[in-house]
Amino acid sequence: MEVDVCPLDELPPGSSKTVFAGYQGACVFNIGGELHAIEDRCSHDDGPLCEGEWDCAACEVVCPRHGSRFDLRTGNALSLPAYMPVETYPVRVREDGMIVIDLQGEG
Repeated sequence: MEVDVCPLDELPPGSSKTVFAGYQGACVFNIGGELHAIEDRCSHDDGPLCEGEWDCAACEVVCPRHGSRFDLRTGNALSLPAYMPVETYPVRVREDGMIVIDLQGEG
């Protein structure tokens, strides 16, 4: 299921945007012009992962509840208490400039 996020010019480098499709949430991060999308759910306790702080240089997001870090490129958990990865999603920019993500996921 493809979901429109926003026009590319509304998500400059260093910014992020959370979107929802039904009960499923995801967040798109613009890291130096590269777009990465992950699910908005910490694998440790199902908390709102995308509300956490994130680091462009490290390409990581930190869960606001217990501090688990996740790689935005792969979804891998990088620190405890989380040890399971989160879902990542393919993200692309259509010809009309709209960012879209495929919530079927990559892995």
